[in-house]
Amino acid sequence: MVSERTDWLFVLPSPIFTRDRKQIVERAAKHRLPAMYEWRDHAEAGGLMSYGSSIVDLSRHAAAYIDKILKGAKPADLPSSSPRSMS
Repeated sequence: MVSERTDWLFVLPSPIFTRDRKQIVERAAKHRLPAMYEWRDHAEAGGLMSYGSSIVDLSRHAAAYIDKILKGAKPADLPSSSPRSMS
């Protein structure tokens, strides 16, 4: 991308890009390439900006729903809520 003189970088949501977020963020910064990311975790790792929430928070949210279902709650009866309200 540097040799092609790319103006910016948009990182798609992918488990691979999430796993390697630190390296991606560092390389984008090294080459002064503005980058936008799906997950907040990239911005927290030093990325310029993101437009999504935290994949960690979403995973915890899903785990809380699964726990309630395994304890007998009916999925249709569970409220839709933000990840922080499930804690």
